[in-house]
Amino acid sequence: MTPRRILVTGAGGFVAAHLLPRLRAAFPAAELVLVGGAGHQIDIADAAAVARLVEAGPPDACIHLAAISGVPAATGDPDLAWRVNLHGTLVLARALHKARADCAFLFVSTAEVYGRSFTAGLPLDEAGLPAPMNTYAATKAAADLALGAMAAGGLHAIRLRPFNHTGPGQGPSFVVPAFARQVARIAAGKQAPRMQVGALDPYRDFLDVRDVCDAYVACLARADRIAPGSIFNLASGTPRRIGDILDALLAQAGVTAEIATGTTLLRRAEIPSASGNAAAARAAFDWQPAIPWERTLADVLAYWRDRVAGEPPDA
Repeated sequence: MTPRRILVTGAGGFVAAHLLPRLRAAFPAAELVLVGGAGHQIDIADAAAVARLVEAGPPDACIHLAAISGVPAATGDPDLAWRVNLHGTLVLARALHKARADCAFLFVSTAEVYGRSFTAGLPLDEAGLPAPMNTYAATKAAADLALGAMAAGGLHAIRLRPFNHTGPGQGPSFVVPAFARQVARIAAGKQAPRMQVGALDPYRDFLDVRDVCDAYVACLARADRIAPGSIFNLASGTPRRIGDILDALLAQAGVTAEIATGTTLLRRAEIPSASGNAAAARAAFDWQPAIPWERTLADVLAYWRDRVAGEPPDA
């Protein structure tokens, strides 16, 4: 499809910073209506406010990024996570369906919804059962399942389940930038060569955020040929050990450091390995990761080198 009006929620976030330029390049004639960031400032769970925005100019496509994203943030304020991630999604979906029934609604879910299903130890495809193990995953799974039911009632919802993704601009509440920031500070002489880390032995399937954004654009371009209610994993299929990512960042920076485990950084329930099968996305919209993992790490480290240059050293 060639959308003429694209609504993007969560427009001030990390992913949107990479997505918006790609949308403008792929659909140069489309009007982008942004919620968040420099766009409209509305409460996504306020039904009246969302309805006014949508009815003022019904979009023919929507990419719903807005969320309380990440496990720590959702755990810290579960009521807000449920309000935004579930109720906000339903408010938006209902408003879009009412104003423009054929609107392509791309919902950014998460591979976290699979939870305990990863204990099988194999890369999961979309047939994997949702079995969330934390508040963030539960809120996303609830919205994901609700949209599946709404799709049966005519909502053109497409559910995307990206695995862990990172890149320049991501905040240090996520593991790769948390490592990169500390490594960059050590390299700059801003902190002693000692790092606080969480569990290093789990394996996770990581993607570059720019590859993930390319998937969103490719999916949107073919949305009119994708059945409502479809689910697509976005994954590399390659599980990477967390400790190996730390070692790679230290090696790129040319530093060594003492590694200390911070108990507050450990999850109560940790899956040993989680990875995905993205064959359905390859078949439906010709997507697969293209950015080498080494470049991803180098770009994240370069971003944090620039950021820490203005930070004071530890006392």
